[in-house]
Amino acid sequence: MIEHVAKPAWVEVERYLTDVVVRPGPEHERALSSAVEAGMPAIEVAPNAGKLLKMLVQLSGARRILEIGTLAGFSSMWMAQGLPDDGRLVTCEYLQKHADVARANLDAAGVGHKVEIRVGTALDTLPALASEDAFDFVFIDADKENDVNYLDWAIRLGHPGTTIVMDNVIWDGAILEPERDEVNAPGIIRALDMLGQDPRLDSTVIQTVGSKGWDGFAIARVR
Repeated sequence: MIEHVAKPAWVEVERYLTDVVVRPGPEHERALSSAVEAGMPAIEVAPNAGKLLKMLVQLSGARRILEIGTLAGFSSMWMAQGLPDDGRLVTCEYLQKHADVARANLDAAGVGHKVEIRVGTALDTLPALASEDAFDFVFIDADKENDVNYLDWAIRLGHPGTTIVMDNVIWDGAILEPERDEVNAPGIIRALDMLGQDPRLDSTVIQTVGSKGWDGFAIARVR
């Protein structure tokens, strides 16, 4: 498994930008604290990435969002804040205990009415969404082994113009040395191949550094 090590300077710059530019609210701090108290791994997006998700939702004009991977609801909260009041976010979470923490955080933030949490294996819960309205925006941040499957569902549940964001696509550079993490790296590499070759997608990838180490995210548009 990869150990994501952040250099002190990366963390200091991220904190500076978070305080000066991003300026998260008390609801975001509550979500982070609740995750620690619940013993969750610290794998939620950084605040600047959360704010980016919110702005991408707003810039795309999305009204329906699909999220795969909820955890404590930190990224869900940011995206829900970017939705109009009658917008809808469906988020898929594997564990009920995580869903319970996320529900409390989202309700406390005043966006709970916009968010539905579906509990269970995402590949079991996603097919039921095919009978509902298409999604305008999809955020994928779950187990990397199934990234390709999640991408395929994102396309099938979206429409031409749907924005897809996939987190953790650099994985400390393990995409070039998959033997460093034989569990996650191969799934990420397959997803990158799909992002570049699937005719249904137009995609790019951005590298990042910060408190989460050396990583990055992909942005794709359904053709």
